[in-house]
Formats: sequence, C-alpha cells, structure tokens
Amino acid sequence: MMRWPAVKTVSPNFVRQVAALAGLLLAGMALAAALPPHEVTTPHVKAELVASVGAVVPGSEILLGVRQQIIPHWHTYWRNPGDSGTSTRIDWTLPAGATAGDIEWPAPARITLGPVSNYGYEGEVTLFSRVRVPADLPVGGRFVARATVNWLVCEEECVPEEVELGLSLPVVASTAATGNGSPAIARAQARLPQPLPGKSWLQREADGALRLVLEGREWLAIPDGEVWFYPEQWGRLQQSAAQTLERQGERLTLRLPAGSNALADGAALPGVLVVKDKAGAEVKAYHLAPRLQTAANAEGELGVAAAMLLALLGGIVLNLMPCVFPVLSIKALSLLRHADYSPLQKRLQGLAYTGGVLLSFAGLGLGLILLKAGGQAIGWGFQYQSPVFVLIVAYLMFGVGLNLSGLFSIGSGAVGIGSSLADRAGYSGSFFTGVLATIVATPCTAPFMGAAIGYALSQSAPALLAIFLSLGLGLALPYLLLSAWPRLQSLLPRPGLWMERLKEALAFPMYAAAVWLVWVLAQQAGPNAVLVALGGMLLIALAGWLHGVTRHSVGWRRHGGVGFALLALGLAIVGGSFGVDALALGKPASPAATSAEKPWQPYSAAQLGELRRAGKPVFLNMTAAWCISCLVNERVALSDAGVLAAFKDAGVTYLKGDWTNQDPEISRLLDQFGRSGVPLYVYYPPGSDSQPIVLPQLLTPDIVRSHLSSRPSLSSSLTSKESS
Repeated sequence: MMRWPAVKTVSPNFVRQVAALAGLLLAGMALAAALPPHEVTTPHVKAELVASVGAVVPGSEILLGVRQQIIPHWHTYWRNPGDSGTSTRIDWTLPAGATAGDIEWPAPARITLGPVSNYGYEGEVTLFSRVRVPADLPVGGRFVARATVNWLVCEEECVPEEVELGLSLPVVASTAATGNGSPAIARAQARLPQPLPGKSWLQREADGALRLVLEGREWLAIPDGEVWFYPEQWGRLQQSAAQTLERQGERLTLRLPAGSNALADGAALPGVLVVKDKAGAEVKAYHLAPRLQTAANAEGELGVAAAMLLALLGGIVLNLMPCVFPVLSIKALSLLRHADYSPLQKRLQGLAYTGGVLLSFAGLGLGLILLKAGGQAIGWGFQYQSPVFVLIVAYLMFGVGLNLSGLFSIGSGAVGIGSSLADRAGYSGSFFTGVLATIVATPCTAPFMGAAIGYALSQSAPALLAIFLSLGLGLALPYLLLSAWPRLQSLLPRPGLWMERLKEALAFPMYAAAVWLVWVLAQQAGPNAVLVALGGMLLIALAGWLHGVTRHSVGWRRHGGVGFALLALGLAIVGGSFGVDALALGKPASPAATSAEKPWQPYSAAQLGELRRAGKPVFLNMTAAWCISCLVNERVALSDAGVLAAFKDAGVTYLKGDWTNQDPEISRLLDQFGRSGVPLYVYYPPGSDSQPIVLPQLLTPDIVRSHLSSRPSLSSSLTSKESS
C-alpha cells in the first residue's frame, strides 16, 4: 500500500500574519504611487521638498520647506514682489491635526531691469514653514506631507509654474532617533533677518517722503556699502527710487520715497533692512517695524514722556475692570479691618502693595524684552496664549475664592510660619496682593493703554521698562492714595458685620474668573482640558480643606495634614500642566470654513488683500478668548442686531481674527497699526485706496454704526489713539 508524504496543517495565525504583511505591502505601494515626488524640475526651476529632520516625534515642531534652484539670469519673488511679479505660494496638505505656519522668508535681493525694480531671489532659496506634528500620531507610522507650490519665474519674460511635491517621514518615539534633515533648511535659517538692534522710527518730510531713523551703537560698526529697506507691504514706497543714506555717529537716516499707498500717522511699516559691503555682499539683514511718528515725538524723548502719561492713565482706569476691581476692594476692606494700624503702618501697607505691582510689571517688561531679542512676536497679554499659564491663573483665582469663602485662612498672621510676618503687620500679604492684581489685570485692556504699550514695544529696553512701570504705578495709585491719605479713609463706611459678608461675596467674582479661564482653556486645548482643570480644582479644594481642619492640630495630625495638602496641590499643578500642554499640542487646527449661522468670516491676510483690491468695505475684529474687553465689546456692540443689519446693508465683510493662541498673521497686523495686543477694531471704507479707520477699544452700537458712513481721503491720518 502506497504511503503519501505527510502534509503539515497551515496555522490560521500564520495565514493572518501573511495576509497582514501583504496588506501592509499593498498599502505602502499604494501610498508610494499616490505620493508626489519630493523633487520636480521645470524648464527654469528645480524644486525639492525638504525637512529639518529625518524622522518626526509626535507633538514636536519641525520645519518643512521648498528648496528652489533657479537657472542663471532668472528669479522668483519675495513676499512683496516690488514693481511687478507674484510671490511664491505654498499650499500644504498634512495629516489630520497637523498645522503649518506662514512662510518664513529669507532676506531678498533687489533685481532691476530698466525702470522696474523687483524683490526676489536668484540662484538658490528655501522657503520654509514651521509645522506642528499631531501628538496622537502613532509611532511606527508615516508623516506624509504634500505641497502644491506656485511661483512666477522671470528674466525679461515671466513664466508661471506649479509643481506637486511630497515627502514621507517615519514617526519615531524619541528625538534622538530623528536623524539629520536637509542642510538647505539650515542655510535658509541663517538667511532669515534678525531683530533690529537699537531704536527705529519713521518721519514724514514735506514732499511726502519718509525718513527711516535708526539709532544705536551697533551702527558705528557697519561697513561702507549699501543699506536698503525692503517693505513687506506693497505700494508704501517707490521700489525703483533711490534710498539715500546719512550717517551721524550712532544714528543712520535712510530717505525712502513714498509710494502710491501712503502710510498713515501712527501706523507701522514692517520690512527688512539689508546691509551690504562695498563689494555688494550681504553683511547683515534685520527685521523691523518702525512707526510713522509726528514731528513732535519723532525724536523719541517726548514720545516716551507722552507714552508714560498714557500708561499711567490706563493703569488707573484698569482698576475699574471686572478682573481687577475685586482685588482692590479686598485691599480696601483690609484697611477697615485693621483700623488700629497707625498712619505709618497704613502707608507702609500701600507701599508694599505698590512694590508688588511695580516688581511684577518690571518682570513682565523684562520678559517682553527677552522675547523681543529672540525674535518673537509678542504683545500685551501674550502669556495668556499659553494653556499652562491660563490653567495656573484659573487655579489661583479658584484658591483666592476659597480663601474669601473661609475654607482656609491666609491672613496676616498665617501667611507663613512663625511670627515675623505678623510682626510686620502683613506687609508681605500686601506685596503679594499687588502681584495678584498684576496677574489678573493682564487680560484686560483699558483706554489709553493700546497706544502706550504699542509704542513701548518699539522702543529700547529702558524706555519699555519706564512705560511699563508707569502702567503699574497707575494700577497701584488708587490704593496707594487711600492708604496714605487719612481723609480718604474717613470716607469709608464704619467696620461691621457687613465687611465679612462683603468679603465672602467677593469670592464669587473670583469663582467667575476661574470659570471664564476654564472656558478659555477649552478654546485652546479642547474640551478634555475642562476635565483636567476641574480635577485640579477638586484637588485644590481638598488641599484647602486639609489645611483648614489640621492647622490647629499638633503632632502627626498637623504634619500629616500639611503633607497631604501639599501633595494634592502638587498633583493639581504638575498633573494639570502636563495634561493641558499635551492636549494643546494634539488639538487639531480650527477649520477655515465658517458655519452659516455666524455673521463673520475668519481673518486671513490673503482674504483681506483680495477684499481691499476689489474695493469692498471690511470690518476687522482682532480678539481673544482671554481678553475680557474683547468679549464685552462683542456681546454689547458687535452682536447687536442693528450693527449686523448695518453691516449687511453697507455690504461690509466682517472678518474676525482669534489671537487666543499665537497667530503670526494677526501679530503682524497688530504691529502694522502700532498695537501690542487685542482688542483692535479697524474699518476699511469702500474703495481700494481708502484709508483704514481705527475704532476705540471700548465699543457701543452707535460708535460702530457711525463709522460705517466715514469716507476718509488718502491724505487723512489713521488715528491709533484711544481718543479716535
């Protein structure tokens, strides 16, 4: 009998593994077939999609760029092409949750052909953007980026070209495994303009020309050669006209012939200053945004004095804002509660509070100076663009509310351990109340502040600090006067039970502030951040309760209560900070489209440019979820049925820019109008040559409607003061 060879049974798991492997191979082949090439050569340009890394880490930031190698005698264009041409455009297609910033442009060159001068690039250039990788991208997968790139390449004739480029990078778990990226990115970063050292401003001459004034010791060392200013905005200057340079020690003056689109008083002119040696080689490139000043303040000293006065007035008004007034009320109650203090002790309380405010404003000013030196786009309230900072301030507001409600006590005798603080009559408490007042004041913008802070951010470090300290002095002045002037104290009501009830009632504005900040957090990091914040507040309440019930105990009960309270507080702060930071990194970008129910459209510089070129009226609202003034104005004026009907009747396009998180496009627009933060309201009347009108920072429906009928001429000035 014939025996057949034994046949082994194939395992079902083996079949599944083979099928899965085949599926992966097929998917990879399909992906490779669908992904455009990373390099394309046209008749005039060789384009390549490059990255700063060889692999990506979830939640990280990378640089993606398009390297252009242009054939000799031809050129492509900068963001402002000059007399003719079109700037290069990159449209990104990225994985869900990934976001790409604006193009970061290396310093341009001037390309002249007869009477025409253009701004652009010859030879090689890499235009790159900062790309945020989603935090939930699976390790072991691929980060696939596609770019549709359009450019105009010219010699004597011009040719529009478009290419599709693709790049697939592996996703790894550690930055140590990302590898090296393209050296073209590093070369492009080296060509980026650096922040301008020293001060700069613009003056207008009698014939309309502008004088760019640069002041600082750095200008003593620049070589003899060409200094040229490239404006980012088209039409502000005559591109083909000569720019005449004058040297006067530490000051350079560059005469700039004005263009057809005149710059209004108070407006900024962002651009790039390129310094070349005698041989024509680029030595330095600086980014700057000088503001056009009047003859009265163009030299800077009088401007600083006026800005300090505006800041002082703005700080005084800041006390009436809903975020600051409860803190001032708490300090006023403390004077009544301690009526037995001597006049000297009361004055020292006021000085301690003022010291806390001034030191906090000095720290804020120094932070802005350091960020400016690092090339960051910053402004008033910039720290609220950090979800972690918003969370910490929400916790602080909640903790202050619990204290006012009596859950635990942080009075003058319980601020610290020992009797030293009590012996000083609670001066440290007054000092830290001043710090608290500064923290809660920063999301508010009062009248007079916008112009003062906008001016401060364009000045040297000493001038900026002087203006910020003036703002802090204005904030501290009401309590300082109350503590130092017995006649004002006599106007306060007599102490009584009502003081305790008022103190408890003041807890609710603090709770309201905490609720509002949690809502801001949800806008920044998504709805899951609400759970993180509320969980942290639960731990803070537990810590307060443990401290309150064990503070009078002895031995292990007291130490155990303190230990567990500190543990709960630490878990709230550390766990909450890491939680919201991770959620913010993984939050997908807001969709560009707007639902039909909303009367506004999302702001973009490109859309504003298109509407302006078409001569259509436009209303701009630059806002943020953490800006209380912005939210009040939107509720009171910009959501008013009469205002929205007026917009519709006048054909006004309502554009809304959200600065809750950092947005370079909005930062540039704020800088253009000499502002350092939101709110900013601008109306562009019909006509492509009409001048924009800046509205006040506090709006009513009547104010908005009255500006819709304004028709300023080209010679009219843009008013950036709050008195507009």
